[in-house]
Amino acid sequence: MVNQALAAIRGVRWPFGVAWLHAWVAAERGRFVPWLPVFMGSGALSYFALRAEPAWWAGAASVAAGLALCRLCWPAMTPRALAFALTAAAIGFASAQFATWRAPPIETFPRKAVVLTGVVRGVETLPEGRRVTLADSQFGGGPAMARTIHIRLRDTDPAVLAAGDTIRIRAVLRPPAPPAYPGAWDLQRDAYFSGLGGSGAALGPVAVVAQASPVGPVRWLQGLRDAIAGRVMAALPGTDGAIAATLLTGTASAIPPPDRAAFRDSGLAHLLAVAGLHIGIVMGLAMAGARLGLSLSERAALYWPCKQIAAWTALAVGAGYLLLTGVHIPILRSFAMAALVTLGVAAGRRAISLRGLAIAATVILLMAPQEVVGVSFQMSFAAVLALIAGYEAMQPSLARLHGRRMLRHIAALVLTSVLAGLASAPFGAYHFGQVQVYFVLANLIAVPLTAVWVMPAGLVALALMPLGLEQLALTPMGWGIDLVLAVARFVSALPEATIRVPHMPSWGLAMVALGLAWLGLWRSRLRLAGVMAILAGLLSGLVSPAADLLVSNDARLIALDSPTGAYVQTRPGESRFVLDSWQQYWATTLSAPFPESGAPGPVRCDIDGCRIQQGGVVVLLARSLHPMDCTGAALVVSAEPARVVCPALPRIDRFAVWRDGAQAVWLGQGVATVVSDRAFRGDRPWVPPSPETARVGPALPLATAEPLPD
Repeated sequence: MVNQALAAIRGVRWPFGVAWLHAWVAAERGRFVPWLPVFMGSGALSYFALRAEPAWWAGAASVAAGLALCRLCWPAMTPRALAFALTAAAIGFASAQFATWRAPPIETFPRKAVVLTGVVRGVETLPEGRRVTLADSQFGGGPAMARTIHIRLRDTDPAVLAAGDTIRIRAVLRPPAPPAYPGAWDLQRDAYFSGLGGSGAALGPVAVVAQASPVGPVRWLQGLRDAIAGRVMAALPGTDGAIAATLLTGTASAIPPPDRAAFRDSGLAHLLAVAGLHIGIVMGLAMAGARLGLSLSERAALYWPCKQIAAWTALAVGAGYLLLTGVHIPILRSFAMAALVTLGVAAGRRAISLRGLAIAATVILLMAPQEVVGVSFQMSFAAVLALIAGYEAMQPSLARLHGRRMLRHIAALVLTSVLAGLASAPFGAYHFGQVQVYFVLANLIAVPLTAVWVMPAGLVALALMPLGLEQLALTPMGWGIDLVLAVARFVSALPEATIRVPHMPSWGLAMVALGLAWLGLWRSRLRLAGVMAILAGLLSGLVSPAADLLVSNDARLIALDSPTGAYVQTRPGESRFVLDSWQQYWATTLSAPFPESGAPGPVRCDIDGCRIQQGGVVVLLARSLHPMDCTGAALVVSAEPARVVCPALPRIDRFAVWRDGAQAVWLGQGVATVVSDRAFRGDRPWVPPSPETARVGPALPLATAEPLPD
């Protein structure tokens, strides 16, 4: 039977098996392998898009089916390509499912203040105060938690802490925050895969129970990172030290919010995210320094393989910088590509850039498939793909500038900024709701400063740190950082430096990503079809509009986006993060409250509430529990339990958001379509169970409020 099926597949005349297809395949030879991570990413995305967890065997079974299909379709070109794509997608799906399986389950916290004991994994300096990461936390002598906890210390706490210390502290804890609206960024999913259980704030001083050196390479590295960051910030106080510590250790939490916003609004945020530029500078300087040092010896220059030795030295230095900065996804991707190029130099061969990018992406998708939904993964790979494909396409034009070194250098800087900025802009617009207008100007000045001044001085400071002489290099590094910071502040203050963009649905972003891959990976003119896919994705918001009404997960924020303006109702204790997320979602400013009375367009209000008429639908916003005119209304929205307000109508009140999370309402064609956060995300391991259906597990013991030891 298997032989008959194989013969049948071989004998089929596939509709695409024509001469032009064979010619296209011949022209694109060598371009099919880079599509592997694209299909793997599609499989991982399909897993995260599910509303229910698949069977435990689904991933493995899909991979086995894909491999069997490849075996059956191997002789035929077109079905073989389809089988290859399906198998790669199945591998991505299985990798995401396995990553979910190996993550520790969600743990519940006591709802009251507790005394907890834990081992310090890291100490971060914030713009105001400090934050510690605790592992093996215990509540009142109970079992140790498998997940870590972030605790923000009091600003006046004088305790000296280091990685490996065991501390005891009284704090209020909270789980990770849910999405700001259905479809928003899922912080609970991020925390689930990162091993974070929750965060909290200290209510008292820290008591050091035991001091000990960190155990294990991970904790030792974290201790080294904290020590370096502390010495850097002691030598360079303020913003300069915070940025220097970010560049040298990857710890970016101490940068003040206004300065971080200046880097973001000027298009220089990538300088604070240790990635390709930084690893390239580090490995390039290491290789140049090694070759220069070897050339000082006549015997080494004549008889030793100096290029290979320098390449291996650069690889070792790059690996050390990778570990020192925390092995984050951007630098892991950059190091993987740089390592391939360096190994190619050591072997005397030329590395294939697109294949190097594909290998780096494949490794990340196998190790951390959850990163495929993250902005860092998306923006970094989009930028690198655009750079590789763009330089390949522009190579004939750049060759005409041969002999004009300065002009060629300026053209390369402009081209790099334009390609990377344009490729990453749609992803930044989707996640942050804005685009930077003057990013080319900012990068033309700031990137060379970082490459030739700031980073080299930082590397010298690291080399001098064991001798206690790091101040000699950190001071010039601070001067360079001042110049970069001045550029960021100047550009971000220019008129219309950032433009808010309307909401793009997730499928629109997928179209942009597919179009970018199609445009960058193919070689023939067929690649231009990717431009159409990119345009379709950018215009997707026109056919998939944003919600008209949003209610936060605690009902303390209720907002309406109407043709006459945006209105918001706030209650004490509202979340500023949620409000900012809504403003990005609607590309507007939510500052106007619902009117107390009057009739501004479709919103008519009185002391009991507002009657909103939009899209042929009437929605009642109840301000009190008094009866309202329910004539023609389709929905009741209230910040309090509103059973007595039009009891026959559907409602979104405090009970509804307590049960199902944030709510989004679309008003159009005479229908009010309501989507809750729980309905949007479904029943997944990182989604906490509904309070009504959650099983009552063993409660964690609450520690008594006895005084802490001095």
